[in-house]
Amino acid sequence: MPDSIVPGAAFDEVAETFEFLDDWEDRYRHVIELGRAMAPLPEALKVPATKVEGCASQVWIVPAIEGRGPRARFDFRGDSDAMIVRGLIAILHALYSGRTAAEVAGLDAAAALGRLKLAEHLSSQRSNGLRAMVARIRAHAAEAAGRG
Repeated sequence: MPDSIVPGAAFDEVAETFEFLDDWEDRYRHVIELGRAMAPLPEALKVPATKVEGCASQVWIVPAIEGRGPRARFDFRGDSDAMIVRGLIAILHALYSGRTAAEVAGLDAAAALGRLKLAEHLSSQRSNGLRAMVARIRAHAAEAAGRG
């Protein structure tokens, strides 16, 4: 990862865009646009081992970790069969990508995502799915941190 990339800067940009957008419909469209901008996950990676359980839609998360131990750099690829969920994956990618495994483990995702005020507009199933994705990401980071 280049030194010029600041972990979390992409998420700050997403949050600033959300603050600029006036209503939820505009924000919803923006989430979908974020999902459309993501590269699709190859079908070969859409397997039971990468599937996130607890989501109403099909969701796959594939870790891409550079290094070992708590200072390992965390990244992941993800995909879903639902556009809004692809957008949520893109938001999580902006939040977590480039952080160390230890930072991922210590990050309060609920507080960070609270900046976007998503919880009040997502169905309970989508909220549960978002929590399941966060749990999977944190589990991958914890595994990477323990490999040191």
